[in-house]
Amino acid sequence: MNSRELGTTGLKLSTLSFGAAGIGNLYREVSREDAIATLEAAWEAGIRYFDTAPHYGHGLSERRLGDFLRDKPEGSYVLSSKVGRLLKPVRASDVPEHGFVRPLPFAQVHDYSYDGIMRSFEDSLTRLGLNAIDILYIHDLEVTTLGEPGYAHHFSEFLGGGARALEQLRSSGAVKAVGLGVNEVPACLNLLDRIPLDAILLAGRYTLLDRSAAPELLDRCRETGTKLVIGGVFNSGILATGARPGATFNYAEAAPDIMEKVRAMEEVAAQAGTTLAAAALHFPLRDPLTASVLIGTAKPSSLWRNVEVFDTPVPQDAWPRFDALALSSGG
Repeated sequence: MNSRELGTTGLKLSTLSFGAAGIGNLYREVSREDAIATLEAAWEAGIRYFDTAPHYGHGLSERRLGDFLRDKPEGSYVLSSKVGRLLKPVRASDVPEHGFVRPLPFAQVHDYSYDGIMRSFEDSLTRLGLNAIDILYIHDLEVTTLGEPGYAHHFSEFLGGGARALEQLRSSGAVKAVGLGVNEVPACLNLLDRIPLDAILLAGRYTLLDRSAAPELLDRCRETGTKLVIGGVFNSGILATGARPGATFNYAEAAPDIMEKVRAMEEVAAQAGTTLAAAALHFPLRDPLTASVLIGTAKPSSLWRNVEVFDTPVPQDAWPRFDALALSSGG
């Protein structure tokens, strides 16, 4: 699989990467055997960049991913995890609901302070059972997750100490790169105006359909030398399934106008001799700012299906027709 450099960090990311939320039991329970089998399939397919977070299964994803990577040769993969949440042990009956089925028995506490980020980093290494993490993302420092008052508080907390912790980890060589992992563009712009970031992991906002990140965020990233890792390329489903009844866009049933646009995109794909899903996977990589496209699954069969789709070419003359149908913003 091809790879792209992550700016001046010295890291090279496989252009297709693995998002490990699914193996943390996102929406459904996954056996350890199936989780490891999915990771094995990703490795066999040539994927060498893996992303996880304490949030995923309340530490379960980190544990499983670490078990898989522990026997891989040093330097043969790139690993990212995230900071901004600490896990606190609770009784099994008190585990909060975050969309994960039978997660580990922890509650999650947002903490973007200096001590919180240092503690989160060390805890992640412990759960992974590894001695290094390559990329550390600030996780969900955005209004969508925290609400307006919570965002204001935690953003101030981060600038007051958390930013110093990240820079200390990077300058000491404890991590090779730092970034932000969010779902909204304003949070990216707000932080880029204040601290240097090597990468932004952005979900759902730079896709074949939703171009919220363009042009403002992309132009700002070009100015700062910040690379993009793009997740949510199917916009929670509709760009994988097409405009079928019940199709979802941004985790809700797609509105009629979205369905109409996607039907038109499906026609463009068919006329070009490709598929909508292939165009969705390839679209972010058209811009050299994008270092990798993140896919998430907990089934080997789904992993291989995505890899096969990724191997499907998209004719160059189809892109202008897709572009004409895209949303310029999230709406």
